[in-house]
Amino acid sequence: MYAIIETGGKQYRVQKGDVINVELLEADKEGKVAFKEVLFFQGKSSAHVGQPHVGNCTVHGELVKEVRGPKVIAFKYKQRKNYRRKVGHRQTYSQVRITEIIG
Repeated sequence: MYAIIETGGKQYRVQKGDVINVELLEADKEGKVAFKEVLFFQGKSSAHVGQPHVGNCTVHGELVKEVRGPKVIAFKYKQRKNYRRKVGHRQTYSQVRITEIIG
């Protein structure tokens, strides 16, 4: 049983027990998160495709921790003009463990 969810403008294929890195989320006091934007749900015997979302299907997870991604360097350069700009960026992600898929 698996589902395809949408969060932070990206899509993830998840199963129970998976650990995924998603855009920074705000969880409740116990660290629980619910994803209601389910695009596809594959049960034991049938599949449900959303238009655009599958109704009454929810994916629950728990917030494990916040992690930082790799550093990305943006380097601008103009030939023979003595122009160089170097900027680095490091994105912060929420690490979520999928606890159950309700379909």
